[in-house]
Amino acid sequence: MGRPTGEKRDDNGTAGDGSLSDALAAELESVSLYLHVPFCHAKCHYCDFNSYAGMLGQREAYVDALAREIRLAGQRARRADGTPRRCRTIFFGGGTPSLLTAAQVEGLLREARTAFAIDADAEITLEANPGTLEYGRLDALRATGVNRLSMGAQSFDAGLLRWMGRIHSPEEIETAFAAARQAGFTSINLDFIFALPNQSLSTWADTLERALMLGPEHLSLYSLIVEEGTPLFSWVRDGRVIPADDDTAADMYEHAMERLARAGYGQYEISNWALPGHECRHNLTYWRNLPYIGLGAGAHSCFAGHRFAEARPIAGYIAKMRASLAANEAGEVGAEAIVLPAGAIVEDEVVSSAMAMAETAMLGLRLNVGVSRSEFAARYGRTFEQVFDERLADIRDLGLIETVGDRIRLTEHGRLLGNEVFARLLPDEPAAIAG
Repeated sequence: MGRPTGEKRDDNGTAGDGSLSDALAAELESVSLYLHVPFCHAKCHYCDFNSYAGMLGQREAYVDALAREIRLAGQRARRADGTPRRCRTIFFGGGTPSLLTAAQVEGLLREARTAFAIDADAEITLEANPGTLEYGRLDALRATGVNRLSMGAQSFDAGLLRWMGRIHSPEEIETAFAAARQAGFTSINLDFIFALPNQSLSTWADTLERALMLGPEHLSLYSLIVEEGTPLFSWVRDGRVIPADDDTAADMYEHAMERLARAGYGQYEISNWALPGHECRHNLTYWRNLPYIGLGAGAHSCFAGHRFAEARPIAGYIAKMRASLAANEAGEVGAEAIVLPAGAIVEDEVVSSAMAMAETAMLGLRLNVGVSRSEFAARYGRTFEQVFDERLADIRDLGLIETVGDRIRLTEHGRLLGNEVFARLLPDEPAAIAG
C-alpha cells in the first residue's frame, strides 16, 4: 500500500503515481482506540448516549471486563506478522469517565499499552464532568498518561444548566478548569450546547465570552438535537417545550464562527474550533474515516471492512464478555472470528465499497478543508466526481459545496445546511450483515 523508496510524492496524501502515500497507508493500517465508560451520577434530559445513572456499584466488574476486552482486542487486531497493531489515539468517552479512579484509568491504559503499539506521542483524552471531577486526583490522572481533558461545560447560564439536568454550576466549570491547569493539563476542550429553548443570542454570547476568558485550547459547540427516547423528546412532543427555531440557531452559530475567529481559534470542523496544533486527533480519525476500535458497552468499531456494535446494557456487556472469554480460552473461537476486534459484539455489518466511499465523503465534508480528491481516488480507485457529481449537481448550483484545488468542501453557507448535502451521498443499497 506504500510507495517505493525515492518515488515522487505530492502534497495530497498520494504518491506521484496516484497510489497511497506512506503516511496515509500507515494511518489506514493503524487504529484509534475508544473506551466507553457508561456511568453517570445523573442522566441529562437531552442525552441519548449509552449511559446509566445509579449503577456505580457495577464499576469494578465493568472495568475488569473492559480491561480483558482490551487484551482480547489487541490479540485479534494483531498485524499479519503477529506484531501488535499501532494505535495513534485513545479516547475515554461516556457517560462520565471522570467517575473512574486514577488507578482504574492507569490499569486500562496499561492493558492498552500491552495489547497495542501505542505511539509515544499518542493523544489520550478523558471526558470529564465539572460536577464530578475530583480536583485532588487530577495530578494522579495526569500521571497515568492522560494528556487531554474534554469537559462537558454546556453553558455558563445557571438556569439553563438546571433545565438540562446538569449537576454542576457555572462556577464549578471555572474551578475544574483551574484545577486541571494546576495539574499540568495543557490541552483542554470545553463542550457547549446552543439553540436551547429560551436561550437568547445574548445569553449564548455571554457563555462564549466566559469560555474564552478561561483560554481552552479547543471548543466544541453543538446545536441541541431532540433525540427520540429522551425526556426532552417527550416534552417537545407534548408541547411542554418549544425548540429554538432554525433562524435563531443559525444566528448563534454564525456569531460563534465570527467571535472565535477573532479570538484566534481556527474552525476545522462544523462543530469544532482549536488553537493552532490542538485539533482533536482522535476525532479526526472519524472525520477522515480511518480505522478505529471501540470497546465497552454500546461502543462501535469500524475495522477491517466491518462495522461492529457491542452489547449496550452494562450487565449484558459484562455477561457477553465473560462468555466470550470462556469460549476463547476453550479454543472455541473459529478462525473467521479473528477479524473481530472485541468480544462483546452483537452486530456485525460488512461495509461495502459504495458505503465506504459515501462515509469518507460525508465525514470529510464536515472538515473545513474538505475531502482531498487525489486521496479519495487513491483509496478507492474512482474519483470523487465519478461517484458523486450527478448526486450533487443541485447542491453545487445552490452554492453549498465548492472545489478549491485538490479539495472539495462545504461553503460557509453549506456548513449551515450540511445535512442537505450529506443525505445525497448515501448509496441506494441495504446493509450487508456478516455471518
